Amino acid sequence: MLEPPPLQQLRRTYVRVGGRTLIYFSGCDYFRLASHAGVLRAAHAGLRKYGLSVAASRLTTGNHRLYGELEERLAGFFAAKDALVVPSGYVTNLIVAQALAGTFSHALVDEESHPSLGHAARLLDCPVLKFEHRSPAALAGTVRRCGPGARVMVLTDGMFSRDGAAAPLDEYQSALPRDAVLLVDDAHGAGVLGRTGRGTLEHAGVGRAQVIQTITLSKAFGAYGGAILGTPALRQRILDRSQLFVASTPLPLPLANAAMEGVKVLARGASLRRRLHANASYTKAALRASGHDLPDTPGPILFFAPSNSAAASRLKARLLRAGIYPPFMHYPGGPAGGYFRFVISSEHTREQLDRVIAVLRGAFFGRSDSVPPRMEANQRK
Repeated sequence: MLEPPPLQQLRRTYVRVGGRTLIYFSGCDYFRLASHAGVLRAAHAGLRKYGLSVAASRLTTGNHRLYGELEERLAGFFAAKDALVVPSGYVTNLIVAQALAGTFSHALVDEESHPSLGHAARLLDCPVLKFEHRSPAALAGTVRRCGPGARVMVLTDGMFSRDGAAAPLDEYQSALPRDAVLLVDDAHGAGVLGRTGRGTLEHAGVGRAQVIQTITLSKAFGAYGGAILGTPALRQRILDRSQLFVASTPLPLPLANAAMEGVKVLARGASLRRRLHANASYTKAALRASGHDLPDTPGPILFFAPSNSAAASRLKARLLRAGIYPPFMHYPGGPAGGYFRFVISSEHTREQLDRVIAVLRGAFFGRSDSVPPRMEANQRK
C-alpha cells in the first residue's frame, strides 16, 4: 500500500494538496466538528487549564475528573447506563474482548466488518465464525452450526464505512438466542444515525439489553478517543481484566475537553443532522435520476468501484479538472483494485454538491467504467 500525499484541510470543505485547493468529499468528519469554532475553543481552553497529558494510566495517577465528566455526558447523550472513555476508537473493541475473554462459546463476525472487530474476536478465546454481510438468515444459520446451548457474541459494524449501509440489528436480535450479546462498532453511526444521533441502535429501534455499543470521538464528534457504552458491570469487568485499558495512558486532556464540546454540539444538533441527510439525499436522488443504481443506505456515503485502473484514472482526472480531490483509496477488506468513497457532510454547499454530481454523471451515465455498487456486491458472493 502506497502512502498518500499529505493533505491540509481548509475552510471545512476544502483541502490543500500539491499547491492546489480542492473541494474535499472524503474523511469521516461528517459535521466538520474538527474545525468547528466551539470545539476548537474547547481544545485551546483545555490546553491552558489542564496541560497536555496526565502522563499516567487512569488506574494509577492519571484519572482526571475530565474523563468522568465526558463519560457522564456520553452516557446521557446515548441513553446508556454507563460509558468508559478509552484512548482510541480502534481499541474499544479490543478492550471489550479482553474483558470478556472466555465468556462465549463462539464469536460470529460479519464478513465485512472493520478489522478491529476481527482482531477483537480473536481475543475472545473461542472459535470465530464469519457470516454473510448484513444477512440475518446467514447469521441464524451460523448460530445453528454452533449447536444447542452455544453462548454466542455477534460482532458487527453499525454503519459500514465503505457505503453507509446499516446492520439490520433488529433482525439480528430476532435470530439470536436470548443470552447472545451484540457488540456493535458504531464508529460511523454514532452522532449520524437515529432521530437524536444515538446511532445504529436508535436507527434500528433496538434497545440496549445484551448490546455493547462502541464509538469513536474522532468522526462525528470532531475530537479523538473512543468510548464503550454498556453497563456498570461491564465497566468493572474492564477495570478488572483488560490490560490494554489498565496499562494505557488516556487521551490528551485538551482533546477530552474538545470531545465534551462536540457531544454538546450534537446534543442540540438536530439541524446539523437534518442538513447532513438533506445533502446526502439531494446528491443520491440526482444521481439516481441520471441512471445510477445506488443502494438505499442511510449513511451519507457514495461508493464506486471502478472496473479497472484506466477507469479509475479517468475519474480522478475528471474530478481534478472540476476542482475536487479524488477520494480514491485502498482499505483492508475493500475491492483489490481500490474504490472511490465520496462522503457528503452537513457543511457542503449546494454548488459543491452540484459540481460532484455533474462529474459523476459525466463519468458514469451511459458508460461501463464503473461497477454499480449492487453488481459489485453480487460479484463478491
